[in-house]
Amino acid sequence: MKIWQSSIWRSLIWGAVLAVPASSQWLNYPTAGIPRTKDGKPDLSAPTPRKPDGKPDLSGIWLVPGLKYLINVAADVKDVPFQPWARAEYLQRIDTRGKDDPNNFCLPSGYPEKIAVTSPWKILETPGVTVILYESRTIFRQIFTDGRTLPEDPNPSWQGYSIGHWEGDDFIVESAGFNGKAWMDTNGHPTTDALHLLERYHRQDMGHLEVTITIDDPKAYTKPWTVHEVAELQPDTELIEYICEENNRDVGHFVGK
Repeated sequence: MKIWQSSIWRSLIWGAVLAVPASSQWLNYPTAGIPRTKDGKPDLSAPTPRKPDGKPDLSGIWLVPGLKYLINVAADVKDVPFQPWARAEYLQRIDTRGKDDPNNFCLPSGYPEKIAVTSPWKILETPGVTVILYESRTIFRQIFTDGRTLPEDPNPSWQGYSIGHWEGDDFIVESAGFNGKAWMDTNGHPTTDALHLLERYHRQDMGHLEVTITIDDPKAYTKPWTVHEVAELQPDTELIEYICEENNRDVGHFVGK
């Protein structure tokens, strides 16, 4: 599927805007408790850190490098199982060069796009709930691990509702209750209110976190499909506040079609 240059350009702009201030926040302030090489640099190939209960410690600041999955979440998928209307909508979004992307209007980006954005996200693990803080749009996500189930009649939302549990060394996150307004990527893979996500987080070593995402949205796709992304640890830095609505000049410059 052809990727429009405008999608790439918008993504490059996001990266440029976010990368500059992020590097100035607590520059080179050392992250505590991580192994280092002889020259003092973080050893990202060191073994996976573990919590007192033996489970992998997922905490840290993470980033999926590059623009590949931000532009096209299905970049590695041979044939996306579109419903006919969803395929037509996807092609229309490409044809109009993404001018209606909710991100252009500073609306929240959804999932799985949020995992691949060009700004980092921070995992915080506490008893009963795992929290992910996203630098992009200064958004948070709560993944409840206290045994509750997903709400039966949720108020549809951009971020949905999430519960989690462990299967061996893998942290499994189940999410639903989305409002269907978010795009999965800047190319415009659509979602609906029937979206159900299953994410599997596996920390491969100190510096690499594999995320496997199964997308099940029967209103938009004929069967579930899966993508794989690998996030890299971002040591010796911190998140920075990012307010998209402040000085947003994009709206008056969309080319579209």
